[in-house]
Amino acid sequence: MVKKHAVVAGHICLDIFPELDHLPPGGISKLFETGQLLSIGKALFATGGPVSNTGIALHQLGIPTRLLCKIGTDLFGNAVRDLIGVHAPELAADMRIDPGTSTAYTIILSFPGADRVFMGHPGASDTYGAEDIDYDLVSRADLFHFGYPPVMRRMYVDGGCELETVYQRAKKAGVVQNILTSLDMAFPDPATPGGQANWRLIMKRVLPHVDIFLPSLEELLYMLHREQYDELVRGFGAGNLPEAASPGLLHQLSGELIEMGVKIVVVKLGERGLYLRTAPRETLEPLAGSLDISAWSGEELWAPSFQVQVAGTTGAGDATIAGFLSGLLRGLPPTEVMTMAVAVGACNVEVVDALSGICSWEDTEARVKAGWQHHSLRLEESGWVWDQAAGLWMCEG
Repeated sequence: MVKKHAVVAGHICLDIFPELDHLPPGGISKLFETGQLLSIGKALFATGGPVSNTGIALHQLGIPTRLLCKIGTDLFGNAVRDLIGVHAPELAADMRIDPGTSTAYTIILSFPGADRVFMGHPGASDTYGAEDIDYDLVSRADLFHFGYPPVMRRMYVDGGCELETVYQRAKKAGVVQNILTSLDMAFPDPATPGGQANWRLIMKRVLPHVDIFLPSLEELLYMLHREQYDELVRGFGAGNLPEAASPGLLHQLSGELIEMGVKIVVVKLGERGLYLRTAPRETLEPLAGSLDISAWSGEELWAPSFQVQVAGTTGAGDATIAGFLSGLLRGLPPTEVMTMAVAVGACNVEVVDALSGICSWEDTEARVKAGWQHHSLRLEESGWVWDQAAGLWMCEG
């Protein structure tokens, strides 16, 4: 098989993880008490965001990948370059360095018995635009993946005009290779301009140029149906929305996205796994040079996650996306792509950071074939059947 290449563009940051394991359950409240000195442990530094997490994971899974992003000339920018270069020097070669901006960073507070707290500064990501992308590199790739526009100001202002330009230029540059395009989201802070942008309008503008859209359920509900999102948060809690996922809800949401123009919808569901829906054959025809259309058209699948001891969930969605895209670029059928996607995601959460849990494609595949057990997932809706051989649910309706 001819080796496929990927370009990953968008947000990158320096992630800072203070060690808080010694705090008792509920220690989050003590951390924010004023007038005190709270002893914490050492800090772990890692790169974050989809350019790092998805891009390096693709590299570790055997897909030659180039990373396109923007950083500053500050200490954090130097740290990002050094940390990326540890994986492979060429991965840091195409970063745009802007002395007029600061490098994005995120402080991630992970407390015993509580969900994580993120405190982030977008830095250079806010000024990132279509002109920062090397379209000559894109023209030689088989996949162009972009991530986290909700934390990149120029991507969501003016109704997403800049994001649309990015995808239009990527499609034009990759016309010879018949390039595939994919898009990942991030959940925006509702109090920020990114959280208050008209994401339905942005998606209507951008998705006709996107082949594969890979949001989380939380992101989809927040961006398409804010009232429904608020209602489900009241019922399930902000961190538990995947519990509200049903085949009916996912079919409705994915149907809206396909009507907007995207061809393949992948919804991340945390511990409940991964959902896939693809457009009809006639809609997928433009991808005939990149996909087996007969295998990919009209599919609706739900893959449960694998059983692991969870150490941290940072970058789990990015890793799952890397597993999905890597399987797709290898020419695998949808059932195998979905299985490998949740397998890569499961490897990720066995460690605290976003990358050190990622294994090679071959080792991950061997673990699956050795009988790795899934979490239990019951779907009782009509038309959904469990495929024992594939290890996932399939809709035959």
